[in-house]
Parts: sequence; structure tokens; C-alpha cells
Amino acid sequence: MTESVSTAAAEQWRSLAQVPLLASLPDDTLRRLWREARPHTAAAGTALRRAGDPAAHLLLLLRGRVAAATTTRTGRVVRFGEWAAPCALDKVAVIDGAGHTATFTALAPCALRHLPRTRFLELVDGTAQVRTHVLRVLADDARRQQQRLIAAATLPAEARVAAWLLEQAATAPGTRVPLPGGQQALADLLGVTRVTVNRALARLRRDGLVEIRGSVLVLLAPELLALRARG
Repeated sequence: MTESVSTAAAEQWRSLAQVPLLASLPDDTLRRLWREARPHTAAAGTALRRAGDPAAHLLLLLRGRVAAATTTRTGRVVRFGEWAAPCALDKVAVIDGAGHTATFTALAPCALRHLPRTRFLELVDGTAQVRTHVLRVLADDARRQQQRLIAAATLPAEARVAAWLLEQAATAPGTRVPLPGGQQALADLLGVTRVTVNRALARLRRDGLVEIRGSVLVLLAPELLALRARG
């Protein structure tokens, strides 16, 4: 038993291969990165990084879930999205060195490794697979941001809530969609008020499209919900 436990501990570096950014790297490189990246754990509700903080390290999220948000000068909270492990957080800030783009908060207990910025930039400069992945992620983020802007300008709130539910359901098996931050977090993400989200969910529930079970939304009729998402 002791030998199996020690073997498992010795090969924890393999968890880095689950991070898409690092998946193509050879084992010897992953071992070095594991030694170079400082470990860190955080309880739910902990601010891992705040908007504007120097991005001296790339955060490798190995366990847990994280939300990104910022507060405007008028006090309005804008939520950019949520990320589940395994993934690398806020690569843009690490690349341009201008500070973190948002405040990253743990939605669940998290385990991370902090990879020094200089080491990450070496990977981008010297590893074609990492460079290609970073470019693809940046392109996807740009497209997603454009889609959000279009949705905010053209779609009613109910359609945006329906589209978000379908997007979340597509990333995990089943039809249960958790709301870790509640309706307020969803409102911040969609750029509307909590009252607006509450009314939209009430209409979807009234029409038999979703069921609300505490902090979890159950999709009852995904096909009909897709029609509603078109506005």
C-alpha cells in the first residue's frame, strides 16, 4: 500500500498532461514544469487573482472551478465566464504583461500550480504545439466575445438565458446545469439584472422547458429550448 501511494505521488506531474495547453508536451518537459510550478490550494470564494494584478505566473487549474469578473467605474459587475479544471487561466495577461484582465474567484475548492511567466513564454516561443494552442484559444475568445456583443444588442433576455443553458449543457453529460453563483452571477455574465434573469427563468419554467431545483437548473425540453434561444 505504501509503495502504491508513493508511486502515485511521484507521478502527480502527469496531471499536467490533462491541461489542453500542455497536452502535447513530452513527459520529461512535464516533469520539469511540475518541479518549476509552485503548488497552491484555494477554498471556494477565494480571489485567486484580482483585475490589474501583475501576471507574473500562469495559473494552471488542476482541480475545481473558477469564475472571472470585473467591476466597472459605476460599480456594475461584469462576469466574463467560468472555467473548470483542467485548464490554464488568463493566458492573455501572462503574454502581454499588462496585468490580469479580471478578478478570478474560486467557485469550488481548487488545486493549482503557478508556472512562472518567463517559463510559459519560453514554451510559446519554442514549442509549436503550445503556440498553436494559444493562438486558437485567443481566436475562440475573440469569436465568443463577438457573439456575446451581438446577443446583447439583438436578443431578448429570455433567448440569451436559453442559449446559455444549452451551451452549459453541451459541455457536460446530462441535462443538469448548476448555478454556482446563483441568478446574480448569471445576470452579471449576460449583462442584465437579477430581476430580468429571474423573470426569464420563471417563463421558461412556466412553459415546461426547465425545472429549478435549488442552485441547479434541469433542462426538460432541450429542443424547445433551442427554439426559444433563437429569439
